[in-house]
This record gives sequence, structure tokens and C-alpha cells, in this order.
Amino acid sequence: MTFRSTKKQAKEVYLYEPINNDDGEGNSISLLDLLETTDEDVAERLETEENVKKLYQYVETALTDREKEIIRLRYGLPQNRSSHEKTEITQREIAKKYGISRSYVSRIEKKALEKLRRAYEENVQ
Repeated sequence: MTFRSTKKQAKEVYLYEPINNDDGEGNSISLLDLLETTDEDVAERLETEENVKKLYQYVETALTDREKEIIRLRYGLPQNRSSHEKTEITQREIAKKYGISRSYVSRIEKKALEKLRRAYEENVQ
């Protein structure tokens, strides 16, 4: 009986139990030391969500249809925010799809990003 109960306990792991007696400076390392914690900053998350909403508004209002499509394809933005499809494609693939040169796609993309930047800066001030 004792063997069975110790066998069950052998699989138990304690967070504070040392797993290594030396970390190079003479300190012992426990499992808790190795576990990564991510403290979610709620304010930062809300700010990011607000910025994403603004980005979608700027894409809709500041860009031409062709610029919208190229930005969506290039950066994997879905057609609408409820969609979670994120498929980024290269400038070369976009050029092939539209029958234009890669450098022309690059110019359109650069112009569209500049428009988005200006729209963002105008509304922040």
C-alpha cells in the first residue's frame, strides 16, 4: 500500500521545490522561477483595440479601392473586422494578380501607407 501512495506522489511537482541546486551564483532555481508570467496591461490592450478600430476607419475613408485592396492583401487585413482570416502575400504575388509590375505595387503601397499615417496624425492632434 505504501508503495502505491508514494508512486502517486512521485508524479507531483511543487512550484517551490528546487529543480536545480545552482544557477551559477550559488542560488537554487525552482519551477516557479522558470514559469513565464504575462501581466496583461488592460489600458494598453484597450488602446491597441481603439487604434485598430481607427486603422480600419482610415483604410475605408482615406484610401482608394485599389489602395485598400493592396493594403489588405499585403498586410493580411480581413475584409471586415469580424473575419479572422490573415493571409499576407508578397508584392510580387499582388503584381501577378493585377497584371502590374512589382515596383508599381510598391509605389501604391507606399502612397497608401503615407495616407494612413497622415490620417492618423491629423486625428491625433
